[in-house]
Amino acid sequence: MKKILQYLFEHKTLSRQQAREVLTGIAGGLYNESEMTAFITVFLMRSITIDELQGFRDALLDLCVRVDLNGHDTIDIVGTGGDGKNTFNISTLACFIVAGTGQKVAKHGNYGASTISGASNVMEQLGYKFKNDAAHLKQEIETAGICFLHAPMFHPALKTVGPIRRNLGVRTFFNMLGPMVNPATPRFQLVGVYNLEMARIYNYLLQQTESYYTIIHGLDGYDEISLTGDTKVITHLGEKIMTPEELGKRMVNATDIYGGNSIEEAARLFTKILKVEGSWAQNAVVLANAAMALYSTGNFGKYDDAYAAAVESLESGRAYEALKKLISLQ
Repeated sequence: MKKILQYLFEHKTLSRQQAREVLTGIAGGLYNESEMTAFITVFLMRSITIDELQGFRDALLDLCVRVDLNGHDTIDIVGTGGDGKNTFNISTLACFIVAGTGQKVAKHGNYGASTISGASNVMEQLGYKFKNDAAHLKQEIETAGICFLHAPMFHPALKTVGPIRRNLGVRTFFNMLGPMVNPATPRFQLVGVYNLEMARIYNYLLQQTESYYTIIHGLDGYDEISLTGDTKVITHLGEKIMTPEELGKRMVNATDIYGGNSIEEAARLFTKILKVEGSWAQNAVVLANAAMALYSTGNFGKYDDAYAAAVESLESGRAYEALKKLISLQ
């Protein structure tokens, strides 16, 4: 690792193969905590290259515990995190609304490293037990329409660096990797990114996969549709900017989508929204993200049709039913 660090400190970048080898070494426990912290810090001080990101992804996928979900065409709704906005768990809530429409969801998530409550924090608080047993996950997706894949259960490197990421408490390149290494290889993906540079990189990388993807970036800095401003939407067909009015009927304030000060508070808010007891603004933001996910599957003629399906899932109680069924299987 000392040679690698010296190389990087000379402002050089890693090839795809070098990046792959380093992350394989991290997963294998070859380096101590100080060495890994120094390595991660390099990428906090400069932008990551496409070759480096591809190499890191290659290593995670090489070592990944793969999950076969019986041929279901699943979708994942996932943000890179690290936008520093401390919103409530919008992407995870949107997953349950999507599941309530009948679309199967394989949600990939982790503990929050730079936020109070990540997807794994809230799911664990709600009573979900993390697992990588394919038979049980298959049962969840067939009974509840959704399963949850806690990243460290499937990726040894993420387990190794988890404590370091939490101690640093800031966005690292591991935030960028999460959406690209879902062990269930979903056919559809809605990916939220925190800046336009990441949107460009993701667009390049996802074009090389077989998934149908939509990349979203809130132009005021959110890694999801926030309705606090315009959203850049990118697919393999091109890109456009959509307004809050187009996506969620009207604009909301940043304070409307604040996530609270504890994991317990986040979990209470999560359940409240699924029970249709959330505020108009909270509902609108979750519905907009769910609608964009549904629209990205190609099963809806226009976005407004997908939004109507999301509304029906939430208001009918089917979204909350999906959560109850999932937790009952634990």
